[in-house]
Amino acid sequence: MGPEVLSDILKTIPVKEDKNLIVGYEKSDDAAVYKILDDIALIQTLDFFTPMVEDPYIFGQIAAANSLSDVYAMGGKPITAMNIVCFPEKENIKVLEEILRGGAEKIYESGAVLSGGHSIHDNEIKYGLSVTGICSPNKIFKNYGSKEGDILILTKPLGTGIITTASKMKVVKENEIQEAIENMTTLNKYAGEIIAKYPVTACTDITGFGFLGHLYEMASASEKTFVIESQYIPCLSGSKEYAKEFYITGSGQKNRKSLEGKVKFENIPFEMEEILFDPQTSGGLLFSIPVQYVNDVMKELGELKIKSAIVGSVENLKDFIIIVR
Repeated sequence: MGPEVLSDILKTIPVKEDKNLIVGYEKSDDAAVYKILDDIALIQTLDFFTPMVEDPYIFGQIAAANSLSDVYAMGGKPITAMNIVCFPEKENIKVLEEILRGGAEKIYESGAVLSGGHSIHDNEIKYGLSVTGICSPNKIFKNYGSKEGDILILTKPLGTGIITTASKMKVVKENEIQEAIENMTTLNKYAGEIIAKYPVTACTDITGFGFLGHLYEMASASEKTFVIESQYIPCLSGSKEYAKEFYITGSGQKNRKSLEGKVKFENIPFEMEEILFDPQTSGGLLFSIPVQYVNDVMKELGELKIKSAIVGSVENLKDFIIIVR
């Protein structure tokens, strides 16, 4: 669902005040955080969706990596995970077995424990996880708090929605879909463990609202202007070419519509705009950090297989929340 639809609905829901709820849904953050002890807080999140690849095992890996990502976006460590399954009654049960196997492997890799789940029959396959993590109440990555002069860093390339759409139309090259799969199945654990060593001022992960949708949530909640240098945005191989050929998603167009009048593009080509609006599956972390720490964090991130990129900077509030140039 689009962010503006969800925002309107959430305004009507009664809320109970609780001083131990450190992060709720009021700032559109990635997960909820509840303090249980002076030095321990619980992170709670869930996510599930329909397959975007044909291989059920790969789909299970992607869905699990995507679900676990919110814990890393909050600066935490996942400890338990529960399966969420919707599965057609007449579908081959071996398909479900492969989905759950793929998911279980990513849960194991994360260090969390698979602790159960819930399943129902449905007309369409859907899979994901409910994840509980832990963090220090004094060091939570929130999606707001960016300061003037901070640098914005993205830990994975964009374009998964465009590539998987092109794949369904049988036009994508094998190396291109394999690159996309590698990105989607890579846990944000490794980048998250690195950036947790530094004084990150704000952090989120890039998923269904696209780069610009999640960027806008960060910028508006931080009450700052984010300036994005489009030439430094990392993109998956082939994504620009497929965007030019209109292999784009309906969700991407919803993202564009929801941000109408909120983003200033300065001579940005159509295909780059589409990549910035493109909904991501198991996308990377986007975080802001004071400039003096950039060289050190980028050196550590550079040792990972998937390379991070400096993509912009934070300025005092101007006429636009986001400027892309």
